[in-house]
Amino acid sequence: MRLRPHHQVAPMLLAGMAIAVCAGCATSPQPIRTSNGVGKVVPVAASINAWGSILAQLGGAHVSAASIIASPATDPHDYQPTPADSRTIAESRVFVENGVGYDSWAAKSVAANPEPARTVVDVGTVVGVPEGGNPHRWYSPGDVEKVADAITSALKKTDPEDAAYFDRRRTDFDRTGLAEYHRLIAEIKSRYAGTPIGASESILAPLAEALSLKLVTPPSFLKAISEGTDPSAADKAAVDAQLTGKKIKVYVFNSQNSTPDVTAQVAAAKKAGIAVTTVTETLTPVGARFQDWQSAQLRSLESALRQATGR
Repeated sequence: MRLRPHHQVAPMLLAGMAIAVCAGCATSPQPIRTSNGVGKVVPVAASINAWGSILAQLGGAHVSAASIIASPATDPHDYQPTPADSRTIAESRVFVENGVGYDSWAAKSVAANPEPARTVVDVGTVVGVPEGGNPHRWYSPGDVEKVADAITSALKKTDPEDAAYFDRRRTDFDRTGLAEYHRLIAEIKSRYAGTPIGASESILAPLAEALSLKLVTPPSFLKAISEGTDPSAADKAAVDAQLTGKKIKVYVFNSQNSTPDVTAQVAAAKKAGIAVTTVTETLTPVGARFQDWQSAQLRSLESALRQATGR
């Protein structure tokens, strides 16, 4: 999905009106609700469903979780919240935003409804990646762990009486929920470290680094495609040469951002006999858990590497 640097004025005005309307009707989060047999239930939300899935799992029975963006057809970069979305953010006691310039609309909604009782987890701040860096932090296994810890801390701060429950959920998520995810990462890294691969955009870069795969596509090309700008002629030529010269073993592309340049490269990779696999920006299928989505993509990548290397 792409960052479009120039937005139309009308949608921005409408978005500002939506936020203003919400600011006038909901200026503080809902109180912690109660539920028979459960105890406290905290309204929580995330800007995108990659983090929303993790938030829901870590909160378990003690949260009512919502993700603002859950559809693969929605571009998180350009999204503007509806009044209902803004209310969801305003009413949340814990809100997770990605930051790093990826979902600036979320920070604007939070600012429009300031509330000391709300804890905001800004992923970019948690993992130390400033605006302008690679925003796709859910593709970094190390960052996923840091964010899960930050979410757990936020839940405990909001509902201290259930702190032990949230600690257990965090442990179970790591040891059980992410077990296959961790296993696949370790296996791919052990077997295929140093293997040269190519990619359509920067979404893959954090994962490639964690897997010790050698991502040889020019970083400026990856960034351009991710941000919806035209890559330079030199970068296009470099990628084309890598494909026709079979300098890479696997080509990975974001199927939710298939530009004409990317489509041509996929075709060139297949023509050259290079294994091709895909990743997506949002949970696929819709409603999948984070770890199931990521593990399925890792298995597909592992299969492509096996096909390409014969091991």
